[in-house]
Amino acid sequence: MAKSKETETDNKAFTEDCHKVLMAVSDALYAIGGKWKLMIIIAMARGNRRFTEIQRQVTGISARVLSSELKELELNGFIIKKVESGFPVTIEYELLPYSQTLEEVVGAMTKWGMQHREKIKAEMGSEKAEK
Repeated sequence: MAKSKETETDNKAFTEDCHKVLMAVSDALYAIGGKWKLMIIIAMARGNRRFTEIQRQVTGISARVLSSELKELELNGFIIKKVESGFPVTIEYELLPYSQTLEEVVGAMTKWGMQHREKIKAEMGSEKAEK
């Protein structure tokens, strides 16, 4: 009987821990998930500040999607939109210091992405050699 209560407590702690991890990952994916957000941040970190510069660097993104993603990044505190009045009006986007908290994430994803690409290439090469 005591063992059953102990197992229940262990399961509850495990379930609560799992829930915390899942919620944290869910929050992260909400803020930076999707195909484009990190790519936009990376392009901006490389000096692209104007809408057309970002769109040119992030190959395949439409103007509508870029506009939407920039708004979401601004809402989540990663970037700020700066509008300078004059003729013509200039709009630039700037990374906020909070965006630097993603450096480790981007570095880990870059490393993993390169490893994954090499793995797939090696597997494709070995499949061709077998045929």
